[in-house]
Amino acid sequence: MNSIKKLAIIIVFIACGTVHKAQDSGFGLGLYLGEPTGIGMKGWVSQNGAIAGAMAWTFAGDGQLHIHADYHRHSFTLINVDKGQLPVYYGIGAKIVFQDNPILGARIPLGINYIFDDAPLDIFAEIVPGLKLIPETDFDLAGGLGIRYFFGQ
Repeated sequence: MNSIKKLAIIIVFIACGTVHKAQDSGFGLGLYLGEPTGIGMKGWVSQNGAIAGAMAWTFAGDGQLHIHADYHRHSFTLINVDKGQLPVYYGIGAKIVFQDNPILGARIPLGINYIFDDAPLDIFAEIVPGLKLIPETDFDLAGGLGIRYFFGQ
């Protein structure tokens, strides 16, 4: 693994691993299934804000390593549920795809996140329009489903 890949992996772990509180204000780690597919992370940085990311493999092209990190802003009042919480979120982020000509781009995640009352888990679904910036400009679409376990419960 070259030094650029190692540096990118370290940056994602530092950005996503700096918060350790409770479930809707702590750090979670789990699976991200979709495009890309891999390990997903989420760290709450405020009552309504979180940093989420993934280290994953993209199925587009030659199946290369994909790393992304996003800021999510949550609205807990749009959908009411009897048990747990069901916030809707939106945000902005960045991605890098490691291949012969690395791709650098912007992401705009839109999703829904179910937070369990009685378990240190959350599940989510998101769709992510994006803009590839380097090596060429182009629109793209990603998204997925996931589950995360929150530590320190």
